Amino acid sequence: MKFVMIFGPQAVGKMTVGQELAKLTDLKLFHNHMTIDLLSPLFGFNPEMWRLVNQFRKEIFEAVAKSDLEGLIFTYLWAFDMQEDWDYVNEVYEIFESRGGTVYLVELEAVLEERLERNKSPHRLEHKPTKRNVEWSEKELRETQEKHRLNSFEGEIKKEHYLRIDNTNLSPQEVVKMIKEQFNL
Repeated sequence: MKFVMIFGPQAVGKMTVGQELAKLTDLKLFHNHMTIDLLSPLFGFNPEMWRLVNQFRKEIFEAVAKSDLEGLIFTYLWAFDMQEDWDYVNEVYEIFESRGGTVYLVELEAVLEERLERNKSPHRLEHKPTKRNVEWSEKELRETQEKHRLNSFEGEIKKEHYLRIDNTNLSPQEVVKMIKEQFNL
């Protein structure tokens, strides 16, 4: 079982890279907005929605870890200044590693100007209904950028299977090639 967690700030290209990686491997994509966009119309962005998002994801991770699937790609916005995000990542690690799986971490980073352009791309808006209000989405992107540290410090992540990519000027296909080669996927 392979579990690839692609993380980085909003509009860095996590879902798009995940889609391309899924095309070239036997791994299934479970991007973070699949649960957010399911529950936000019912609850809005409140604590109950986030509780359910996390519960759904955990159940899905446990089911996949027990399955005969080749593996899963998951996208995540990791706030490095929040201990609960570190705890969450460790919990996900435990779900897969306790069943003999291997976890691969892919951190994406891109300059803010590029992310603001990607935030309004037709592809992103097609797949993420909660981002279709581009004015709100851009405001949230900027506020989250100011409030949280969304990329790691050099050397902060000490896991064995880890790759950091600045994809500001790279296509999703170029990024996927780097991931496949690094982790032999």
